[in-house]
Amino acid sequence: MKNLFSLSALAIILSILTACNTGNGNNSKNAKLQTPAAKVSDEKQMAPEEAKEKTMSDLQEAFKGETTASAKYAAYSKKAEEEGLHNIALLFKAVSTAEKMHANNHKSVMTEYGVAIPEFTPEFTVKSTAENLQDAIDGESYEIDTMYPEFLKDAGNSKSQLAQISFNYAVEVEKKHKVMYTNALAALNNNSVQELPKAYYICPTCGNTYDQTPPERCGISMTSSERFIKINSL
Repeated sequence: MKNLFSLSALAIILSILTACNTGNGNNSKNAKLQTPAAKVSDEKQMAPEEAKEKTMSDLQEAFKGETTASAKYAAYSKKAEEEGLHNIALLFKAVSTAEKMHANNHKSVMTEYGVAIPEFTPEFTVKSTAENLQDAIDGESYEIDTMYPEFLKDAGNSKSQLAQISFNYAVEVEKKHKVMYTNALAALNNNSVQELPKAYYICPTCGNTYDQTPPERCGISMTSSERFIKINSL
């Protein structure tokens, strides 16, 4: 998939985040836009060079993780379709598309920073759709609770602004993916898969995923919904 990520767009979003964070502290929307890495930490920070090196390593790990997730979910989509679970197959395809965008975002930032792009072959095992959904939930949970919070802290310590934005885009979208996968597993267990969404809309900037008609602009990157990618077939 062609990389639709724009470094100049990242700079614009960063300026928006900064403007929002310096506004009214009681504004809940501004608080939501603040990147986790911008929060004050009581922990001892790394030396600048050490922090920068850690962030570059984080970018490589994030790229590998998102690339693997994209390939894995694409395979899970095929398995769901084989099992006659078309709506779940659509969900896996949509999230696979979003994860590819996250990988491309991380790749663009690495290129900007002069970091080597890892060469590897994604490894995973395809099981039943029920097991695949649980695996997806576990993977999203790890990224939300552990991986990206740590990466954002490192990026904040090293003042790597593009990395902060790319990581923040990903973690905010993964929160939505976890909910979608959890709902899909519940539907599978309740024999109500046919009630799951039959179309998804993907923001080409941050991978934000909507399971209904999206608003005028992406709730994460502010990208116009006219540019969104619609997933309603395999």
